Amino acid sequence: MSMPLFPSREYGDDVYTVHLPDKIIVLIGTAHLSQYSTDLVKLVIEEERPDTVCVELDEKRYQALSKRQSWQNLDLKQLIRDKQLPTLLVNLLLASYQKKLGGQMGTVPGAELLAAAQTAEALNIPVTLCDRDVRVTLRRAWRNTPFWQKGYLLGAMLASFFEKQELDEEKLTEMRKKDALAQLIDELGASLPQAKRVLIDERDVFMAERIKHAEGSRIVAVVGAGHVQGIGQAIHTDNSARLEELNIVRPIPSLVKFLAWFIPLVILFSLATIGFRHGLHEFNANILYWTLAHGIPAALGATIAGAHPLTILAAFAGAPITSLTPVIGAGYVCAFVQVLVRPPIVLEFEEVTKDMGSFTGWWRNKLLRIFLIFFLTSLGSSLGTFLGGYRIATSLFS
Repeated sequence: MSMPLFPSREYGDDVYTVHLPDKIIVLIGTAHLSQYSTDLVKLVIEEERPDTVCVELDEKRYQALSKRQSWQNLDLKQLIRDKQLPTLLVNLLLASYQKKLGGQMGTVPGAELLAAAQTAEALNIPVTLCDRDVRVTLRRAWRNTPFWQKGYLLGAMLASFFEKQELDEEKLTEMRKKDALAQLIDELGASLPQAKRVLIDERDVFMAERIKHAEGSRIVAVVGAGHVQGIGQAIHTDNSARLEELNIVRPIPSLVKFLAWFIPLVILFSLATIGFRHGLHEFNANILYWTLAHGIPAALGATIAGAHPLTILAAFAGAPITSLTPVIGAGYVCAFVQVLVRPPIVLEFEEVTKDMGSFTGWWRNKLLRIFLIFFLTSLGSSLGTFLGGYRIATSLFS
């Protein structure tokens, strides 16, 4: 049963006290871009001296905040092999969104979360990272967004980064009441309820369980202000049985896996049938059309993205082949080749969130150019599948 949250008289409107049968939780709602929030979490932790401090971070995000040199250790080639380029891009988009706003406010995104952890460590207080793994969150959000809304989700996110947003005092005050991720999801409106449920509501439940099961009888929890009410409602309900389910990425449906293999087999069977019925000349003509229908758009996409000549060649040669297997796509092949022949330097990793905010930055920054190559060559190869498939079907039934 949920209970209303009331602000603390001692610390102000951003701090709440939650009483449970076996512990007291001091819940601090912060803006991830506010110096005021950074100062507040230090004050509360130093005054309360809790048994444990919980922060709205997972291990990956904590390492990214606390170890700025981690870019030097990022293995792009392995990331491409693991098919994690889209996940990295979404992470960078969210970071860019917060950094853009943070630059106007003179703060570093997530500084108050790092300050909470560092203050606790200085006082020898255990720190619990209470947020769900960001990779699980992003994958669940993507899998739960209907196919026809995925493009809208990406488009709305990209549009928000190019938008020039000036923050006056009224907006600064409002941002202290709601974290940037919650604001971004709210801006998408009611058209993407699945994304909001995964990115906000599920994490509220997850963090509430982690917070109330933290060690000790007095806990300070530092979370984005957009999560405070949700956590306050969830923390009085036993959701421990849901934790395992909330931490699982729903597997790709069996039908999708079946079609991923079935369609290439149908194409190969159709080509063999065309050769048997219409002769070697028609068979070769369809093979040539399939090759050009994939190779030309993929190579054109790589060219538009400013790819290295070897990457363009890989797009032309690889797209007709990768289109016949679900194991790897043309985009990953081209991204991998581009990393080999023109790898980004550390400075470009460090500047990536700034470069994302300008149209030309996507071509200037070698890391962002890899994303362009990945998406444009994938798009070109997909177009080739429709064109080549139509030609094969026409020849098969003529």
